[in-house]
Amino acid sequence: MSLQAMPYARDVDFDPPCFPRAAEYRAWPFADTSQLREPAVRRPAFPYSERHLQCVWYDPEWRPAKLQTSDGELVTVEHPGSWNQEAGPDFLGAVLRIGPDRRRVAGDVELHIHPADWVAHGHGSDPRYQQVRVHVTYFPGAAEPQPVPGAVHIVLRDALARQPGFAFEHIDVAAYPYGARADRPPCAQVLAGFPPAARRAVLLAAGEERLRRKAERLRQRMAEQDPEQALYEETLAALGYKHNKAAGRQLARLAPVAELRAVSGGQPIAAYAVLLGVAGLLPSGDRRYGDPATARWVRQLWDVWWRQRARYENRAPTPEWRLDGMRPTNHPARRLMAAALMFAGPTLLPTTITTLAGTQPRDWVKAGRHYLESLHDDYLCARLSLTGRPRATPVALVGATRAAAMLANVWIPWLAAQDGYTEAVTHALEALPPEGDNGIVKQTAFYLFGRDHAPSLYRDALTRQGLHQIFQDFCLNDRSRCGQCGFPDALARYGRSSGSAPKDH
Repeated sequence: MSLQAMPYARDVDFDPPCFPRAAEYRAWPFADTSQLREPAVRRPAFPYSERHLQCVWYDPEWRPAKLQTSDGELVTVEHPGSWNQEAGPDFLGAVLRIGPDRRRVAGDVELHIHPADWVAHGHGSDPRYQQVRVHVTYFPGAAEPQPVPGAVHIVLRDALARQPGFAFEHIDVAAYPYGARADRPPCAQVLAGFPPAARRAVLLAAGEERLRRKAERLRQRMAEQDPEQALYEETLAALGYKHNKAAGRQLARLAPVAELRAVSGGQPIAAYAVLLGVAGLLPSGDRRYGDPATARWVRQLWDVWWRQRARYENRAPTPEWRLDGMRPTNHPARRLMAAALMFAGPTLLPTTITTLAGTQPRDWVKAGRHYLESLHDDYLCARLSLTGRPRATPVALVGATRAAAMLANVWIPWLAAQDGYTEAVTHALEALPPEGDNGIVKQTAFYLFGRDHAPSLYRDALTRQGLHQIFQDFCLNDRSRCGQCGFPDALARYGRSSGSAPKDH
């Protein structure tokens, strides 16, 4: 993917003052790039990336079964094409059937957020795009001029909106193929001449942009639904850990928070029973349990679920949970008790967050982490599994690593998405506890700083967020093996403008 096709939402609807460095990050890759001048007419913002659209097109799990061309003809995708790992169209050699006569359309596929991006990205004069027969966009609109005479235009927005439970947040874009990096990427050569403070500045700006985008997505959802429901969905997704985010968010929509609190009467154990029942994770009520405490506990859950079961029977299918290879402490059945305590307990999570942020602007992160790690249920905290044997040492419902991840990825964006919390978010950014290492953090740090870099460059939460954002925006989308990636030039411009001009290498 060339620089002019970088997956940025250029039109930003939400730019809160608590993320001042985010604007600097957005500006780097586009300076002096004539193809990306701001459009004369403001277009709808899209707080995701073209990478998300590529995943939707490629994976039948996400791609709508009922697609239409912009002329209203039905589309059947026989083959989405091969994911192109080099420069050029997104997918090569796709095969579609179009219209009532099921005419065959074969050729390459290019995806964009807006129809006008075909012209804005200069594809019309690029010979590599002459075999494009399908132009897929998220937003509708005039597709003139057509990419190639006879090409069809397919719009995803309305088709995705009709899919029950679909959300872009469910897509793990890093799980899909991406190009191999050069032995020593050009960005690493540029950064080698930066002093440590300038390297950190790059990561901090990228980290703020990542959190700003999360806040923008939440703000859009909060304009359509209750802010507490938006927080509830994000919390259940975060409690679902990596492989169960989609299932957690689906559960939050099947059992909305206002209804959950009403049917549970404000009792966490009742809310937990409902969540387990809707989730399909409730222990069997017919089994004989040798442990009297377990038998009483299961009976208590079923006493609640039998009364509420009919309410939920005709809703969307039960969420699909991935449980293989999972540590017992990460099992969703344990984490759902934490959700019940947060949203149906005596002190509700939205009130907790806003109270902490409003009264303790410098220390509220520490207090928030303590709150999450202190969530407690006498039965579950004594066991690793729902019906396991009691342990001598209590087992937390939310551990330190998951609490840190929720503070950064849920609490901060939710506060930033609302007015009045700029000071609380600003103070929190430097105090956020770091999340655990993962493959993306380690891989991107290796690309940027080499094999023998100092991990202290990204020891805090915000810089690790920055590594994620750089990976998503550049490494994940570069199909040129670094040859056409715009990040090295952007870094060099930043170095010159900030007085951290890199040395020659």
